[in-house]
Amino acid sequence: MEPVRRIRSRTVVLPTNDIDTDQIIPARFLTTTSREGLGKHLFNDLRLDADGKPNPQFPLNDPASEGCAVLVGGNNFGCGSSREHAPWALLDYGIRAVISTEIADIFRNNSLKNGLVPVVVDASTHDFLLANPAIEVDIDISRSTLTLPGGKSVKFPIDGFARYCLVEGIDQLGYLQQQMDRIRTFEEQRPWTP
Repeated sequence: MEPVRRIRSRTVVLPTNDIDTDQIIPARFLTTTSREGLGKHLFNDLRLDADGKPNPQFPLNDPASEGCAVLVGGNNFGCGSSREHAPWALLDYGIRAVISTEIADIFRNNSLKNGLVPVVVDASTHDFLLANPAIEVDIDISRSTLTLPGGKSVKFPIDGFARYCLVEGIDQLGYLQQQMDRIRTFEEQRPWTP
């Protein structure tokens, strides 16, 4: 995993509430354990029409959204079943952060473990972002801040361990591997045997 310290990008806005993980990546595309290639199926049933052609009404199909790495979603983003494929698909498509007033717990945890930054903001900030698509934002993971045009900065919650892993570019296993010397020392010095 690459370190994620700062994300500067324009936003793409998907204002729909209750976007679930099956809408993010439909179950029929969960036949792989590879993260690569899932982006082409991101929001498949919303992004494409019945003939498989891009739905011109869907925000990600707007040419103005090309290159946007920050998705502003409606309330309760990522609800539904647990599937790591959902953050994998977003990342493979090029999305690096999701902003909402509420992000489902399982989706948030899966995102953090895979390098996708979930940013929960207050209703006023969210309303501003929904009303102003394609604005440039700056997400500073170390400081847990989202900076809007004009310099207004808002804090967002992020677990300290998850922040450390994002900034260092490691997952939970990588963190444990960094501790091998300490683990060996503990094993050698403990007075009891398991």
